[in-house]
Amino acid sequence: MPFPGPLPEPPLAARAGTGELRIGVLAFRGAERAAGEWEPTLRHLAVQLPEYRLRAVPLDLGGLAEAVRTESVDFVITNPGQYVELEAAFGIVRIASLAAAPDALPARMVASAVVARAARQDLRRLDDVRGTRLAAVAPEAFGGYRVAWRELAERGIDPGNDTAELVFMGFPMERIVDAVASGDADVGIVRACLLEQMAAEGRLRLEDFRVLDARLTPGSPCQVSTRAYPDWPFAKLAHTSDRLAKRVALALLAMPGTEGYAWTVPVDYQPVHELFRALKLGPYEYLRHRSLSQILHDNWPWLVIASLAALWWVVHVARVEYLVRRRTEDLKAAHEEARRHREEMEHGARLALLGEMASSLAHEINQPLAAIANYASGCQRRLAAGTDPEGVADGVLRIAGQAERAAGIVKRMRAFVRKRVPEPQILDLAEPVRDALGLFQASAARRGIAVTARLPTGLPPVRADRIQMEQVVLNLLQNAADAMAGLATRRLTMMVGAGEGGVGVAVADTGPGLSPEARQHLFEPFFTTKPEGLGLGLSLSRTIVEAHGGRLWAEDGAEGGAVFRFTLPVADAEALP
Repeated sequence: MPFPGPLPEPPLAARAGTGELRIGVLAFRGAERAAGEWEPTLRHLAVQLPEYRLRAVPLDLGGLAEAVRTESVDFVITNPGQYVELEAAFGIVRIASLAAAPDALPARMVASAVVARAARQDLRRLDDVRGTRLAAVAPEAFGGYRVAWRELAERGIDPGNDTAELVFMGFPMERIVDAVASGDADVGIVRACLLEQMAAEGRLRLEDFRVLDARLTPGSPCQVSTRAYPDWPFAKLAHTSDRLAKRVALALLAMPGTEGYAWTVPVDYQPVHELFRALKLGPYEYLRHRSLSQILHDNWPWLVIASLAALWWVVHVARVEYLVRRRTEDLKAAHEEARRHREEMEHGARLALLGEMASSLAHEINQPLAAIANYASGCQRRLAAGTDPEGVADGVLRIAGQAERAAGIVKRMRAFVRKRVPEPQILDLAEPVRDALGLFQASAARRGIAVTARLPTGLPPVRADRIQMEQVVLNLLQNAADAMAGLATRRLTMMVGAGEGGVGVAVADTGPGLSPEARQHLFEPFFTTKPEGLGLGLSLSRTIVEAHGGRLWAEDGAEGGAVFRFTLPVADAEALP
C-alpha cells in the first residue's frame, strides 16, 4: 500500500467544528501494517475522547516532516531520531513514550541489527562491513541507518566512503532483508527485532542470517548490533492546545498493555541527542560548520597549549639565532685573532731568517760602501790635482752605480721584513724565487755553497702573495744551507717547473738527509734540529703554501741529501688580466 502524502486539510484551529483529530504515524513497514499496529492505541483514545473522531495518517519520514510543517496533523508518533529533529525544527513536544507491556515479549526498544547471510563466514563483526555492499532504509532513518552509522563511525568506518556501495532502499524495511537474502547486498541495517518478527510470520528462517557483533539487550530476546535508545514518543504539535494534549496524555497513561506495548511518561531522550551530536546531524549539524568563536570556545585548552608551544618555539628560535650569531661573531673574532697571530709569527720568522743572514747581508752591503769610499777618495785626489776631469766624472758614475746597488739590497731587505697584509696577485713563480736567491746569494757565498738555479721562462701563472712565496723559498734555502754546514761538498740546486700538479719549486741539497725522527715531526711547530732555531720556518711555510691551495713536502734526494718541494695550482683563466 503506498504512503499517502500530507493531506491538504486545515489545521486543528480551522477544523474545530469537525471534531477530528489526525495522528501522523511513521510507517516503517508500510501504511497497512502501521494502521494495524497503532489501531489499539487509536481505539483506546477514541473511547477516552468520544467527542473526537480519531484518524491515523501513515507517512514516510519526508511525508511526516511535511505534515508537521504544514500543521495538517495534530499529533505524531515517530521514531526518537525524527522526534529530536522535529522538536528542534517545529517545537513539537512529547507527551508520552512507548514502553513494553508487563507481559510483553519482546520488550520494545530502538536498536539496529546489522545482518548478513549466515553463509558469509567473512562477515561476523562490524569491522567487516568495510568494503561491502551495504543496504539501509534512508539517510534520515533512525533504527534503519543512523543508529548503526554511529557504531561504525566509532570504529573508524564511514559508510559513504569505506564501503563498496551504500544503497538506500526506503520503506518498508523488509526490502533490506530481501536484498541481503538475494545477494543484492552483502550487509543490511534493519530495526531491532525485525528478523524475529519476520521469522514469527514465517517469512524467513533465523538460521539463514547472522547479526554482526550480536548482543542481547536486557529484557529482549532479539539480537542487536548496537546500543539501545529510548522508544518512540507520542508528541503534540505546537498548534495543538495544551488542554487537549493533557487529556490525550492521561488517556495514553491509562491505556492497559496490549499487543506487547503500553505508554508511559515521557522518557529522557538525551542518548538520542548524544547520537546526533556524535554524527553532527539534526540540531547539531552546525557542528559541521562551526564559527570561529565556537571553535575557540570548544578547543581553547588545545589552543592555549598550541599558543604556548608556538611561543616557546619563537623564543627557542630567537635564542638559537642569538647563540648562533654570537658564536659566529666569536668564531670570526677567533679567526681574526688567529690571522693576526699568524701574521705576527710570519713577521717574526722573517726577522729571524734575516737575522741568520745578517752578517752575509752586511758583508754584501759593505762591498758597495767600500767601493764608494775608494771612488770618492780617488775623485778628491783628481780634483785636488786638477789634471783629470774625465777620471772624476767616471768616478762619480761609479759611485752612483754602487749607491744604487746598496739601495737595492736595502730595499729588498725592507720589503721582506715589513709588516703587511697578504696581497695575492697573478705572477710568474720564478720572480719571487729569483728575488729570494738575490737575498740568499751573499749568505751562500760566505758559506762556500755553490748555488745552481734553473728558472725557465714562460711558466704558467699562479695566484700568490709575492713576499710570502719569497719567504717560503728563503726558508727552504736557509734550511738547506744549515743542513750542509761543516761538510766538504756544499751544493744547492734550485729548480722551478710546470707539471700536472701545477707549478712546482724544488730545493735540493747535498746534506746528510732526513732522520726518521725529523721526517716524522718535520712540519710541526717549534720542532727544530738547530741549537738556536725557533722551529717555525717549515710549519709556517706549509701553512702559507696550503693557504694558496698548494702542497709542501720533503723527500730523499736521488744522490743523497734532501729535497723540499712545493706546488701551487695554476691560476684560473677567468682570473687572468
